[in-house]
Amino acid sequence: MRTKDLLAALATGLWRWDNASGRVTLDAEAARLLGLPAEPVELTEAAVRSRFHPVDFAEINGVVQLAVSEGTVAEARLRIVDERGRVQRIVRSRTRPRVVDGDFELVGTLQEVPEPQPGTAAAVTPVTGDWRRSREAFLLDAGRALAEARSTAEVLRVAAGLSMPGFMPDGLAVFDIQGDRLSVIGHHGHRPGDELPFSEMTLDTDYPAAEVVRTGRAIYLPTPEEYQRRYPATWPLAAPFARASWAFLPLVNAGRTIGAWMAGFAQPVAFTPDERSVLTTVARMLAQALARAGMQESQQELAVGLQRSMMPTVQPDIPGMAVAARYVPTGGGLEVGGDWYDMIPLPSGRIALVIGDVQGHDVRAAGLMGQLRIALRAYASEGHHPDAVLSRASRFLAGINETESRGHGEDQRFATCLYVEVDPATGLLDVARAGHPDPAIRMADGAVMVRPTAGGLPLGIDPDTDYPTTRIVLEPGETMLVCTDGLIETGGHDLETGWGRLRGVFEAHGAAVDGGSAENLELLADALVQAVHGPSSHHTTGPLVDRREDDIALLLLSREAASCGLGAGDRLARRPGRRTVFSVAQAEPERIAAARRQIRDVLHDWTDPDQVDSAVLLVSEIVTNVLMHTDGDALLVAEVSGERGSRQLRVEVADASDELPHRRRPGELASSGRGLVLMELLAGAWGVDPRGDGKSTWFELYEDAGAAGESPPVSSGPEESLSEPAA
Repeated sequence: MRTKDLLAALATGLWRWDNASGRVTLDAEAARLLGLPAEPVELTEAAVRSRFHPVDFAEINGVVQLAVSEGTVAEARLRIVDERGRVQRIVRSRTRPRVVDGDFELVGTLQEVPEPQPGTAAAVTPVTGDWRRSREAFLLDAGRALAEARSTAEVLRVAAGLSMPGFMPDGLAVFDIQGDRLSVIGHHGHRPGDELPFSEMTLDTDYPAAEVVRTGRAIYLPTPEEYQRRYPATWPLAAPFARASWAFLPLVNAGRTIGAWMAGFAQPVAFTPDERSVLTTVARMLAQALARAGMQESQQELAVGLQRSMMPTVQPDIPGMAVAARYVPTGGGLEVGGDWYDMIPLPSGRIALVIGDVQGHDVRAAGLMGQLRIALRAYASEGHHPDAVLSRASRFLAGINETESRGHGEDQRFATCLYVEVDPATGLLDVARAGHPDPAIRMADGAVMVRPTAGGLPLGIDPDTDYPTTRIVLEPGETMLVCTDGLIETGGHDLETGWGRLRGVFEAHGAAVDGGSAENLELLADALVQAVHGPSSHHTTGPLVDRREDDIALLLLSREAASCGLGAGDRLARRPGRRTVFSVAQAEPERIAAARRQIRDVLHDWTDPDQVDSAVLLVSEIVTNVLMHTDGDALLVAEVSGERGSRQLRVEVADASDELPHRRRPGELASSGRGLVLMELLAGAWGVDPRGDGKSTWFELYEDAGAAGESPPVSSGPEESLSEPAA
């Protein structure tokens, strides 16, 4: 016989209570026992709760919480009532809680039991669970929930959701002391505006909460008559709520009364010693939680105020460009960080964007950040080039470190920084970097690339460090993101996985063809912060989940598509392309790896992965050839054009050598000399264009050509048109 049939034969119903969704599933027998039609049904928690006697439901909550904490079966007798509150039957419930992600699910049985005989224990207490154990379980759970609450709002939400064993308030209010007046800072079980008559009440008012604050003693009012007799002046304010009993308790923390707590009951409560003990304990925990949350909020407000007082506002009216900025402190209390951003008008008419992060999460980090920001602004305003600005700033911070180390024994601090000088007319960006994450560019077609830039040590480590400058062109319709590592690494991410998480948000947000308006840029800034600091970020944690969270600062700079001189119709007619420029100096062969990554980023959505591998291999061969066989640097330009599925990639690598390439015939064991063969096999078209100051070696790949090698190569120029790179 199946389990379901066996339970039906025994007049036993099955039920499942999902605490997360608030839904209860009943089979036919369980529905019948609850006074519903005998058929399977799914109900809301409120609908099922209305079928239980209110006292029993409050007590079963305590039994369940104890079972959850101990991992045992929750067993109780429950009175089933009709719409008028009359008891129809008594059922025995046996459920086993299962905890999933902090929520629990009850799965168990319901079985009707006989009416208890007068004078028996069951007739006195309908719930078979021990009341004192239920109370202990309730207080344990309430203490944990209140201890975990981080703000006043969270504390009040927890207090509103407490289900006390044996008696459950249907209305709560928390009063705060503001000078010589009471103020309602939170309430539950009331309509909006119901609290207004009780707000701004003076402490000498003939009202229970005011007396509790004055005397520090709790007041229990078991009947409306008792309330009216003791407080006739304010009884008209309480009468409309039609409650049966009230408890007013002082909120005392560190020996000082900080407010009052009111619990109102729809059912009469006698306020036995046990009930008063529960209320008093909850009031103490509530007072401690409110005091702790208030202190944390005050410290956080101080920290944010300190940070924001040092944060400038970005200039919104840059011709042809838009700027947006965000700062998000993620440390708690006074753990302020050293993240900052700045926007500086330069004497040349250009704009400097600065973003940086001073080591540490304390007041000293914030103080050093303020000094460093002022120094950078001063050096930039003098008209220095980006590399000179960072060099001077590094010496400035190194000097502070040396002075404080000698005078106060303070640890030395360093700072990462990215300094970008912007020419709004041309889109030229001169970037100097001091140990900071590279900028990312969203191109006109929506693709995002991290742009490697030359850089030096973080500021303050070596006062004689040089900071080379990298030039980037921000094309019309493109957007640049610069940020501190908090945006990338928050949630346990490293640089690689962090950029991977941000890439999707950056690419998906905003229409590339329409350019970057100020409004769109503000929405993008919010979306980037929400991706790492909002609810969705809990589902995208990285491999380093135990890493400490960091503050977040970000700057967005967008060049409007209209600045290229095209009308709206022209912009829609001409699909935007994708272009990157990258240089590899003779003294920086390690940047060849970065060039390969750039090509992969440019082709990240290319249809044929084999063609992507071919492009990476050819770029590596050509750039290596320039470094080995010429005395100059290599300048790589890669551009993707056309509609997706039939796009064209063109890569040009320019160098300053006039020497034309020649074919070599490598032996079987030779380590070089195969570059020309690779070009003929892998490129859709290739060649060499002589220039007045050198030459440009180029190749093309076509997305609709299929796998590499299916289309015959087409060369331009002499047959021996490529000098041989190293292997």
